[in-house]
Amino acid sequence: MKYISASEAALKWGLSSRRVGLLCNEGRIEGAQKAGSMWIIPENAEKPCDARIKSGKYIKSKKEDETNYHECKRRR
Repeated sequence: MKYISASEAALKWGLSSRRVGLLCNEGRIEGAQKAGSMWIIPENAEKPCDARIKSGKYIKSKKEDETNYHECKRRR
């Protein structure tokens, strides 16, 4: 399997390298691994879904969080 750096993934996905590193740290990029002090990401990894609130509801229950997470997973 071929890997790319967080900086290369950032260019590919239109994000900052800092944001990609945070996504890796949160476990939201499947297959990402830490190699020394930098993250390596599988070349075929998909950009994670945007987890920001889009409904206008700022207070969410745990059930709503799980529903949004599973909807994001199904869209892949």
